[in-house]
Amino acid sequence: MAPGFTGSPLDRVDHLRTDVEAFTALLNDWRGRVLGLEGLDPMVSPEGRLVWKSMADVSLEVELILLGLHEDKPHFVPLTDAKGGPPRSPAVWRALATMPAEDAAIYGTARSLIDWHNGHRYCGACGSTTKIFRAGWGRKCEGCHKEHFPRTDPVVIMLAEYQGKVLVGRQSAWPQGNYSALAGFLEPGESVEEAVRREIFEEAGIRCGAVRYVTSQPWPFGGSQLMMACVAEALDDQLSIDTKELEDARWVTKEEVQAALSDAPGKSFNAPPPFAIAHTLFRRWVAEI
Repeated sequence: MAPGFTGSPLDRVDHLRTDVEAFTALLNDWRGRVLGLEGLDPMVSPEGRLVWKSMADVSLEVELILLGLHEDKPHFVPLTDAKGGPPRSPAVWRALATMPAEDAAIYGTARSLIDWHNGHRYCGACGSTTKIFRAGWGRKCEGCHKEHFPRTDPVVIMLAEYQGKVLVGRQSAWPQGNYSALAGFLEPGESVEEAVRREIFEEAGIRCGAVRYVTSQPWPFGGSQLMMACVAEALDDQLSIDTKELEDARWVTKEEVQAALSDAPGKSFNAPPPFAIAHTLFRRWVAEI
């Protein structure tokens, strides 16, 4: 039950990122592989795998980010322009549904880095342009020389549990029948447990007590996020839904969750896709004795 976007086989070789000579040698390694992209979406082979191009297929003008090494071969992703594109396309959703976990993890890292670079073309301190450095794992301001590094936003995603049932919700923009765990960003000065309790109360009006951590997952869409999955003990089951956040919320049993996960006929809702951490959270909750 490993969460999606985890399990990359690449060695990130942090010690080589500041070694200009070593990085140059990797760029000139004929064995190097470059991730194939169509816009921001991954190119996918007929077998559902990521497509890797040779260094000879890449223009010398393209900036490359070092993703890491695998079997001593350097793997890169081109820094493409992400302006104007949707956070995620139907094509990438379909590809991730069948892509091997290790490929999804590599793509997730690449996508997060591309989005971060495109959002940090200018220095937040002085407004000057920034340039790529550290093998693609940073940007340096050309004005004040401030160094900027990729960041990950913490997000809690959780199930409120009450007398053998858990709370699921849906947003109006989702396909009909789709439900998931509730989620929200951590705020400054807040612990994971406090964020879980606050988000459940704000969205569904449910007060919670004890919170237990389950697992985590990097999420590359809409900015780089770290999803921290939890289960919270609800103190009651009386819902008061914030309709600005949720279209609907309901309590469901383990049997209903199991039916959704297995896509059984007559299921009461559609479960999140396997690469989403909400899917993992549902599976682990169902497996609890």
